[in-house]
Amino acid sequence: MIRRFELTDAEWEILAPLLPADPPRGGKWNDHRTVISGILFRERTGTTWRDLPERFGNWKTVYQRKRHWALDGTWQRIAEALRMDADLDEGRDWTLGVDSSVVRAHQHAAGARHTPLATPPQASAMAAGASSQS
Repeated sequence: MIRRFELTDAEWEILAPLLPADPPRGGKWNDHRTVISGILFRERTGTTWRDLPERFGNWKTVYQRKRHWALDGTWQRIAEALRMDADLDEGRDWTLGVDSSVVRAHQHAAGARHTPLATPPQASAMAAGASSQS
């Protein structure tokens, strides 16, 4: 039985050929499938590395493998391969969806004035009205 956040057999068949082999020197790496499931669990839940459930192995192993693959370009190759596969499935009429509810700008990007006015507009209008009545 596959638990939540773990790779299915179909997902593993796609990812397995894209992963590097064991290093030529040193010991054999832990199972890639378990480690990737641990990485996905951590990314999806936002938990800290040290709180990673033991079913994914030692948290430090999972962290180091993620970091190593980020530095050597493995994740980039995986993303490109999956993107190509998705583009081929869509054909020429692929679509792009953007959710604007997550697009945010800094408060200073809202077009506000950078320097305050010497006198506020309401105060100067009130002062002009008071002087014309006298």
